[in-house]
Amino acid sequence: MAVEEPKYSVLENAPPFELRSYAPMILAQVQVEGDLDEASSQGFRLIAAYIFGQNQVNEKVAMTAPVTMEGQSIKNQKIAMTAPVNIEKEGGSWTVSFVMPAQYTLDTLPKPLNPQVTIKSIPASKKAVITFSGFYDSDKVEQKTKALEEWMSSKNLHPISAPIFARYNPPWTLPFMRRNEILIDVRD
Repeated sequence: MAVEEPKYSVLENAPPFELRSYAPMILAQVQVEGDLDEASSQGFRLIAAYIFGQNQVNEKVAMTAPVTMEGQSIKNQKIAMTAPVNIEKEGGSWTVSFVMPAQYTLDTLPKPLNPQVTIKSIPASKKAVITFSGFYDSDKVEQKTKALEEWMSSKNLHPISAPIFARYNPPWTLPFMRRNEILIDVRD
C-alpha cells in the first residue's frame, strides 16, 4: 500500500544529495522532551492518536510519510537561523511532525482534541537533502548533517532552517530497506 509523501520536484540530483522544490504543505506537530528515541516515540504516539480519530469529528486521517523531528535547543550552533552541526537535543524540546494528506486545507482538516497537537501551514520551500538507509542514532544523524552542510557549502546554498530528520518506514522495516533523510531549507 503506497503512503502519500510531500510533493516536490528534484532540482539537482547528486546521490546521496538532492536539491528539491517542495509544494506548500500542512503539518500536525507536537513539542516533546527526551532524547532522540524517546521524543520520537512520544511524538509519534500523540500525532498517531490524532490521525486515528482523536479529533473533533472523530475522522481518521490517512497516514503519510515521513515522520520528521527538529531539535529546538541544539548544541554546537554555527550557521544562521539556529541551524546546528549537532542535531542532539540539549536542554530543550523536539518538534515531531506528520505531513497531512494533500487533500486537506487548514479549514477542512479535523481539529485536534489534544491541545499538544498543533496544525501548521508550511509555504513552498527549497530544501537540500541527504538520503541514507539503515538504523539511526544521534551520531549517525550528526554525521549525515555535517555531510549535507559540506555539500551545501560546495554549492553555495545558504541554510535558513535547522536540520530536520525524516524517517519514512515503520520500525519493523529491515535496516537496508529503510529510508532516512536530513533536510535543510535553503536559499541560493
